[in-house]
Amino acid sequence: MRLILYLGKGGVGKTTTSAATAVRSAELGHRTLVVSTDVAHSLADALDVPLGSKPTPIAENLWGQEINVLDEVREHWGELRNYLATLLKRKGVDDVASEELAIIPGMEEVVSLLHIRRQARQGNFDAVIVDAAPTGETIRLLTMPETFQWYASRVMDWDSGTMSLAKPLVRALIPATNAFDQVKKLQAGVEALRETLTDPEISSYRLVVNPERIVIKEAQRAATYLALFGYPVDGVVLNRVLPRTAVEGAFMQQMADMQTGYRQQVHDLFAPLPIWEAPHYPHDVTGVERLAAVGRALFKQDDPTKVFFRGKTQEIIKDGEDYMLKLPLPHVEIGKVGITKRGDELFISIGNFKRDMILPLTLAERPAKRAVFKDGMLEVRFGPPETPTPG
Repeated sequence: MRLILYLGKGGVGKTTTSAATAVRSAELGHRTLVVSTDVAHSLADALDVPLGSKPTPIAENLWGQEINVLDEVREHWGELRNYLATLLKRKGVDDVASEELAIIPGMEEVVSLLHIRRQARQGNFDAVIVDAAPTGETIRLLTMPETFQWYASRVMDWDSGTMSLAKPLVRALIPATNAFDQVKKLQAGVEALRETLTDPEISSYRLVVNPERIVIKEAQRAATYLALFGYPVDGVVLNRVLPRTAVEGAFMQQMADMQTGYRQQVHDLFAPLPIWEAPHYPHDVTGVERLAAVGRALFKQDDPTKVFFRGKTQEIIKDGEDYMLKLPLPHVEIGKVGITKRGDELFISIGNFKRDMILPLTLAERPAKRAVFKDGMLEVRFGPPETPTPG
């Protein structure tokens, strides 16, 4: 079973890429489900087929689905939500506000992932391709298992005396409810979900970018946080590249020249990941037939469901009071290493090679002390946070 999630800034072409990957996977004989977790679903438009909240047959070996988050929340969180809402109403919170406050932050994201994992576990499909929400929302979605674990453990860690008092009170408020058992069951599901999402033999994360500065920056940030939480990235799709042979006129020539620089930047920034390039098509890419052509052009002879990269794209380890950022750069020749840090950005130069990295908050607040490059690995040491000098 393979689970492949496509991430990227809104409007970069994630839906088309996800659908094209799924169609190509089905062509190669894999029973494939393509599913959207974005609230603003557009997967049905790309496939040109009506989709519901259950897997819908589209073509041979191919199904599509747009998850109904409200149904999922009701299924996984219904009883406990009613309990919490009742308590809030008793405290004087109005009906609508109490219903909203009774949902744990991020519950919608958690239940979407639980649904996808359930599809994978049931064995109905060989591959599940996920058209994820825009990058920021997806990163929040992927970090929710940890957040939810903390939240749920606050309830489950009550001592046995507190629990024995609380359970009768809950059942008195809502007869026949099993709220605490529901938390325990949901917590166990989220633990298993985390294992699935971080298993590189099952799950892969692929970034979709356009040759544009802001899009590339956001993809870098996504790659940093995916690495931080242990989510395995195995490739980058560089989408909507202008074909040089078809460029005419001064304006389009200027656009193509600008893209050339950003294309090179994408290849440099995301090494050692494979980069797949897709052209800017002169027509809408909708329907199974056109999506199949895109999938073939994108992956050539490769099976899109295989794991294309194994290993960490970056690693952060603690060393005493310092932190060490390790970055594999296998195609860079040894040369003098230069580093400059500005806010949450780290500028690295090794000979003619330059990389602009987005740092997580843990490192952004620390000074970069030194950097060494050996055996294809860049190591940057960060010292303790600097104490502001009293004015």
